Amino acid sequence: MKTLLVAEFREGKLREKYSQLIAFAKGLQTETSMFLVGSPTDLPQFSGTLFLADVAKYGEYNPTVHKQLLLDVIAKEQPEMIVFHHSSYGWDLAPRIAVALKAAQISEVIAIEDGVPVIPVCNAKLRRKITSKTAQTVLTLQAGAFGMEEDPTGTPTVIQIDTGVTGKVQCSGYEAAKLEGVDLTKSEIIVSAGRGVGKPENIAIVQALAKALGGDYGASRPVVDAGWVDHDRQVGTTGRTVTPKLYVACGISGAIQHLAGMKKSDFIVAINTDKDAPIGEVADVFVVADLKQFLPILTEKLLAR
Repeated sequence: MKTLLVAEFREGKLREKYSQLIAFAKGLQTETSMFLVGSPTDLPQFSGTLFLADVAKYGEYNPTVHKQLLLDVIAKEQPEMIVFHHSSYGWDLAPRIAVALKAAQISEVIAIEDGVPVIPVCNAKLRRKITSKTAQTVLTLQAGAFGMEEDPTGTPTVIQIDTGVTGKVQCSGYEAAKLEGVDLTKSEIIVSAGRGVGKPENIAIVQALAKALGGDYGASRPVVDAGWVDHDRQVGTTGRTVTPKLYVACGISGAIQHLAGMKKSDFIVAINTDKDAPIGEVADVFVVADLKQFLPILTEKLLAR
């Protein structure tokens, strides 16, 4: 089996998350090559063939041109899997490639089991294996789902690629999303509420603990989707990626989308009634308790100091 990884170049530099693509490929143990529209002076650490198009000529994103460059490489290499990040670049380019190839597309892959992609379903409460029925498959990988214990190494064998195709769309720059309300990325202490809080009224006990600790409160996606907390407080791949000194996860099971947004916190405390909850894999301290009973007691003790 052959796998073609699609790396990204943005705002003048190679995006470091290409290592997640390599981690995915290592899990499959396939023959692997990589595609990049980037700079010859900023190459990925990768022991394989890199098909490189010059970003100075083709731009950081031009859908028509990048699509053709990639299709030319696919025609030459004939990979069974074409793998993107689940990012704005991947969201736009992956379906264009899938349609052109008449190939199946599997989005937001979070794992590989027995060589079969796994995706989250039912708001990440369940996981489902997806088997493609086409000769080639286009995949996008959920951010943070695949990682390497060590940084990637190696020097790629570079093959320069070109195309005579031109496009009508040009990338003129990037505009950061407007931040409204609290900016959790700057918080040193965050106490987050998950589905385990049970009902919107119980958000108050999470807020009280955050205040007692001198921090801010956040939430997982299900809590935000339910309308219990504003979106600017959402932690995870569809919210904020945070790295506080202390992160307290209250009633959060630990879906991969949430873990990707907070697992680099300096110290993590998890409070959950389920001792086998995935959040335990990243927690420094795991408290098996009912948060509705535990949080008020902890808050009281902190305030009495």
